[in-house]
Amino acid sequence: MRHALPLQQHVPTASPLAYGCMGLGGHWDHNPWTEADVDHAQAATEAALEIGVTLFDHADIYTFGKAESVFGALFRRMPSLRDRIVLQSKCGIRFADDEGGKRYDLSGGYIVQAVEASLRRLGTEKLDILLLHRPDPLMQPDEIAEAFQRLRAAGKVSHLGVSNMNAGQMAWLGRALDQPLVVNQLELGLGHLEPIDAGTCFNDRQAGARPGALAWAGTLEHCQQHGIQLQAWAALARGRFSGDTAQDPADEAGRALVHQLAQKHGVSTEGILLAWLMKHPARIQPVIGSANPARIRACGDALRVTLSRPEWYALYEAARGAALP
Repeated sequence: MRHALPLQQHVPTASPLAYGCMGLGGHWDHNPWTEADVDHAQAATEAALEIGVTLFDHADIYTFGKAESVFGALFRRMPSLRDRIVLQSKCGIRFADDEGGKRYDLSGGYIVQAVEASLRRLGTEKLDILLLHRPDPLMQPDEIAEAFQRLRAAGKVSHLGVSNMNAGQMAWLGRALDQPLVVNQLELGLGHLEPIDAGTCFNDRQAGARPGALAWAGTLEHCQQHGIQLQAWAALARGRFSGDTAQDPADEAGRALVHQLAQKHGVSTEGILLAWLMKHPARIQPVIGSANPARIRACGDALRVTLSRPEWYALYEAARGAALP
């Protein structure tokens, strides 16, 4: 059994698995949410709670704000829920509107505005953790720090983290903050190996064939060194390796091995995928993105299995589709 994760000193203790609320609130359209959407959110949330999840991850853009609104309705249905969980949301992505096209916005004024809007939708007074959703090429660390200080002083945000940032960006931002970043959430798993390949391909000719991986050089190490909790989105690889058939012939070897190991260990394929991530010494916290209660419960199997080193490497090599350097 894996123990709860201390995200950072003075940060609420969180579960080894997190639940990602992107699939809540209905469709990605501007139709209003319904009570059926709240029922769906309740079923998913209760399944997550059953497997010990305490961290629930949102973003202001998920289903155009409806995910947060539906979760707010769920708080009203289940008044004790808010006190049982670590609540996290993100801001910084803006879709096309009257002011312009799609863009990233980590200006201080927009961060404050976005957080206040999230709190209204969620019907709560505070986010335990706020993540900056995407790096903004125009971001200014001092301005971000000032916005965070303002939100913290008002009791609206307790801790700050980031999403999809590399080591250099985190270091650059961190120099302006008066408390450490606590989270970096990035795509990571058997379906997205670049952050790990950045280390294994270093100083090898494979680096030339995998230039995208090198952009992540040092990111996992930076997070470990500075006590930043790594969260992995798309941890289930969008079903590429856990389904009955591979979606892409290139995934067939990885899919077959995942199923073989699931049978060997007597767990679900989802459990194997997440256990692979959780074997990493960075104590990665997978974010479960499914809204299917049965699949959410299946993810709990990750807490019941520890892969051997040979099994971990076999999965790594099968998923990457090439021999290790």
